[in-house]
Amino acid sequence: MKCKILVMSLFSFWKKSFVYKLFKSKNKEDQNMKYLLVGLGNIGDEYAGTRHNIGFKIADQLAEKGKISFKQERLAFIANFKYRGRSVYVIKPTTYMNLSGKAVKYWMDKLKIKKSHVLVNVDDINLDFGKLRIRKKGSDGGHNGLKDIQNYLGADYNRLRVGVGSEFSKGQQVDYVLGEWSAEQKEALPAIISKAVDANLDFVFRGMHHVINNYNG
Repeated sequence: MKCKILVMSLFSFWKKSFVYKLFKSKNKEDQNMKYLLVGLGNIGDEYAGTRHNIGFKIADQLAEKGKISFKQERLAFIANFKYRGRSVYVIKPTTYMNLSGKAVKYWMDKLKIKKSHVLVNVDDINLDFGKLRIRKKGSDGGHNGLKDIQNYLGADYNRLRVGVGSEFSKGQQVDYVLGEWSAEQKEALPAIISKAVDANLDFVFRGMHHVINNYNG
């Protein structure tokens, strides 16, 4: 009984101590300096050059900017680098597109990253090719990857949609998004991805308000 009282007293003293308060403050500060950038896509060489995988392409360019490589971990390939004092984590879920939410929620929880510090990059057939649309919340727009993320996070999470166009006949949507870029689109793609990468990095350093005001097409 005396031992228990002693332990409780020591714990109470620790919680009141300067060191404990500094530890709590540092932990909170660390959370405010961590960001999760998500690129949606499907794993496998057969999907690598498809319109549906533009999220992966953006993630790859972010990793290249940070001069780091991806490592395969639970539910995702992950890369981590520092950007202007912030810790940036980039993931490419390995769950396939339709189950992306599980990977996003897992890494948010594991890394203790706030939802407001998450940005999801995804393709969108409802936008003209190359157009960017950045929002803090909204519907899934019929996109199965966003639909699954919404099941885990709700509708109020940051997303960057990249227009891939809608040049397909009725009933050909799946073939279109899982198809490869046209020669004309391939030529324009690097500049579009570069702009999306800049938007992601500005999200980390300048915030969502800045990105919405400066990158929406």
